[in-house]
Amino acid sequence: MLALSSFAFYAGYVSYTVLWATLSVLVAWALPLERRYEFVVGHWTRAVLWWLGATCRIRVAVRGRELLPEGPCILLVKHQSTWETLWVQTLGRPQATLIKRELLRIPLWGWAFALTRPIAIDRRRPGSALRQLVEQGTERLRRGMTVTLFPEGTRLPPGVVGKFQLGGAALAVATNTPVVVVAHNAGRCWPARRFLKAPGVIAVELSAPIPAAGKTPREINHACESWLRDAMRRL
Repeated sequence: MLALSSFAFYAGYVSYTVLWATLSVLVAWALPLERRYEFVVGHWTRAVLWWLGATCRIRVAVRGRELLPEGPCILLVKHQSTWETLWVQTLGRPQATLIKRELLRIPLWGWAFALTRPIAIDRRRPGSALRQLVEQGTERLRRGMTVTLFPEGTRLPPGVVGKFQLGGAALAVATNTPVVVVAHNAGRCWPARRFLKAPGVIAVELSAPIPAAGKTPREINHACESWLRDAMRRL
């Protein structure tokens, strides 16, 4: 049954993504940024997550959503599954997600996502990656967008917290922007690089905003990593 429900999910997921990306490329470019983001990303992620619940019986329980600041912030998201890359986009206001530049070359999906102004960096030039992140991230924050990063850099098994890269914290210091950490246990239901999905409830917890004023990037990362370890133990 898990194989059947997982196959049904992927069949709908892929088909809908191709359809919606094609429609987005054709019409979304004419919309202002906020409506464009909602059209390209908002509708797509909500539909995919609804289909995930309908086929694989995966739900989500969120604690701390009310802690999100009203203005732009920097989201540092636990990287454990593909699920969080979808769900985090439901946290309101247009988001600029840090991605590898080559992903924007993927036909249809990459072209559609490029319309939402993500932060696209060249991973082949690590020496300039931090500068690219700070420059593009500063511009996105000034436009009123939230910046979303996965600071561990790679998907890790449930319960494991990796060392945070400095990019998100450096951007926070450069722009005096608060940081919100997002913890979850999605790997129990949607393990990384696995076809089968297990039914269940994914627990998510958001931290209170961590101010950047008066802190160094390493101090911010230390505070974020400590909070995330405690949250993962609770989850």
